[in-house]
Amino acid sequence: MILDTEFNSAAQIPARECLEGAMLAEQRGFGCVWKGESNSRDPIVLLSAMAAQTGRIELGTAIYHMFGRSPVSLAIQAATLNDLSRGRLILGLGIANPTIAAWHGYEFDRPLRQLREYVDVLRQVYSGRKTEYAGDFYRVNGFKLAFDPPPYPLRVWLAALGPQMTRLAGRISDGIVINLANPPMIREIAARFREAARGADRDPDQLQVVSKIRVSIHPEIEKARRALKKVLTFYSLAYGYEALLRRMGWGQVVQSVQRAHRESGFQAAVAQIPNEMLNSVPMVAGTSIGAVHARLPEYKGAGSDRCVVAYVVSGDDSWTEIRAFVDQFDLNPVPTV
Repeated sequence: MILDTEFNSAAQIPARECLEGAMLAEQRGFGCVWKGESNSRDPIVLLSAMAAQTGRIELGTAIYHMFGRSPVSLAIQAATLNDLSRGRLILGLGIANPTIAAWHGYEFDRPLRQLREYVDVLRQVYSGRKTEYAGDFYRVNGFKLAFDPPPYPLRVWLAALGPQMTRLAGRISDGIVINLANPPMIREIAARFREAARGADRDPDQLQVVSKIRVSIHPEIEKARRALKKVLTFYSLAYGYEALLRRMGWGQVVQSVQRAHRESGFQAAVAQIPNEMLNSVPMVAGTSIGAVHARLPEYKGAGSDRCVVAYVVSGDDSWTEIRAFVDQFDLNPVPTV
């Protein structure tokens, strides 16, 4: 299983530290550095800086959503970044949620159909061919790149949890990105993804399943737990993810979090998260990196081809934490004599 990383899960890491973290992650042998979006720092901007300062590590968006830019604009960005990075881009896409759609002036209406069209346009434009497209959501009349497309394939991976999205990913994507699901649910999602790929006459062995585990390390374990509980509170309030947590058996906690948030605010909601919940979801609070290594075999066993080990800062000195975290991993192969 390939190990990747991410530095901006909770959106509080400065851009320069994300860049320096990526450079260090490449030295330590991580496979890819990922960056997501919602209302945090922009992925393509950061990944472009990382591409200019690294030479091997892959660069992934997890997850870019379809409401922030047209598929034509994203295809131009993807072609430019793949040219700059020599093919290291992994373009993770998702449908987001009604809140994010509203931020950009869209309705959250038939999102799977919209994403399917988005990917169609994206790939046509990236290919360099003249694009004519007439769909329910997107219309493109004669667009063509003014430069030759890069000689690297566009790898499009889709964020998926539910059955319909998972099946769509199996039919049209190069990989699936699974966020917040525990190993039993990863196994279920991965099986459905691969089954859909076979049903579309695609080889599932050529596709990849990516899971994520969030990590916080601090000598005082309660500080590490607190950092992760904030993230888990956010997901307990978020469209789609709160339903996933209910499916994992935490419905009563989700209900308590939502009630406390309505009545008393975010900090009161965080207080509703029990330690036991952290142990059952893909999050590790520890005093050393050993706690992380102990959990990783579960994700490989569930069918993950790669796992994003995303660091969540627990104190005020974010760079010291990030550097210590990455330094404790050395994933480079041992030279043979």
